[in-house]
Amino acid sequence: MSLNISQSIDRFCYRYPSALVDAVLEHEPGKRLVAVKNVTVGEDFFQGHFPGTPVMPGVLMIETLAQAAALLLVQSPLPGGVPAGRAFLRGVDNVKFRRQVTPGDRLRMEVTLAARRSSLARAHAIAWIDETVVVEAELVMGLLAEAAPDGRAGVTVHPTALVHPGAVVGRGSVIGPNAIVGEHVVLGRDCRIGASSVIDGWTEIGDGNEVFPFASIGLIPQDLKFKGEKTRLVIGHRNVFREFVTIHRGTAGGGGVTEIGDHNVFMAYAHIAHDCHVGSHTIFGNAATLGGHVTVEDFAAVSASSGVHQFCRVGRHAFIGGYSVVTKDALPFAKTVGNRARIYGLNTIGLERRKFSREAINKLRRAFHYLLHSNTSRALAQIDRDPSLACEEVQYLTSFIRSSSRGVGLRRPSRRLEELVEE
Repeated sequence: MSLNISQSIDRFCYRYPSALVDAVLEHEPGKRLVAVKNVTVGEDFFQGHFPGTPVMPGVLMIETLAQAAALLLVQSPLPGGVPAGRAFLRGVDNVKFRRQVTPGDRLRMEVTLAARRSSLARAHAIAWIDETVVVEAELVMGLLAEAAPDGRAGVTVHPTALVHPGAVVGRGSVIGPNAIVGEHVVLGRDCRIGASSVIDGWTEIGDGNEVFPFASIGLIPQDLKFKGEKTRLVIGHRNVFREFVTIHRGTAGGGGVTEIGDHNVFMAYAHIAHDCHVGSHTIFGNAATLGGHVTVEDFAAVSASSGVHQFCRVGRHAFIGGYSVVTKDALPFAKTVGNRARIYGLNTIGLERRKFSREAINKLRRAFHYLLHSNTSRALAQIDRDPSLACEEVQYLTSFIRSSSRGVGLRRPSRRLEELVEE
């Protein structure tokens, strides 16, 4: 026997309670398969067919044979070596029902392949109970091809996908149904491009990225000053772009490139506008949005439906709460929440998850105490004069504030509002 069970189930068109094949007894790849169906009184269809005299409907007997044929076909490559992705019943000829099937019977089915083309196959199917023939038929099965090699080494492309001959696609990458990959795209190794997604423009994508259905990567920016100039989008390794995510390439006036690092997660409907620079290990919630020219540093999190204004920065390990509007730079290590966003203290949970030392967290907490209880320049001077706060994290925090061109969101919320957020 050489039947890959997990692969067969994944390709099988049927799921509980529609699956009618209980076990495979014999399997000759590309030729023959023997399977069984145990008929029990608990089957759903017996409730109405017929009350008091349960009988398995003839149409379900044919369906059982068709499912056995589908299991055989999905394990057998199509002509030309292309794997069969799905098999389903298209027609039935010469059906003969010999006797009824009732609860307690054990159907033994044998399916033998006959003529076969790229999209159709014929199979002779017969079922027994013990040594008695119950039903026999000639099945016409429809076939859908799986992603097939497109000529590039180790690359599989669904037959309905459109991949420009000029695109560079790395080994091990898989491009799904109706996906579009443009002429100037460079796609790394082991990437997964989902159904109906679009990757276009001068876009470079690293290894191991996953693009889910309907995402749009590398299209022109929504900046009205854009005049079709050659600009780029550069994406690192092992990022996840969920459904309907949009990432736009840069503009000439903004440096000409949008950059995304490694190991980032962009949840559904997230939007990264032109000339943004996103670091690594960031998380963008559903519908999180960056305006143009925004910088998001490593390990930051932008929660669902939050927006970051153009030219703002989001510091390392920052947390932007849901539905926030960020119009100034969001401080590193801090919780920034609200419309317009305010500081709600240290992002303690995030720092603990990232294995920051207790000493570093305490120093950052005291530094934020200075920042939230005095004007900014005085607070920075107090931090500089306090030798007990000397550490890399506090130094980065003060440098971030001093280098801000838009100002930082240090507006403290009311005490009651702060308490509600903490709760």
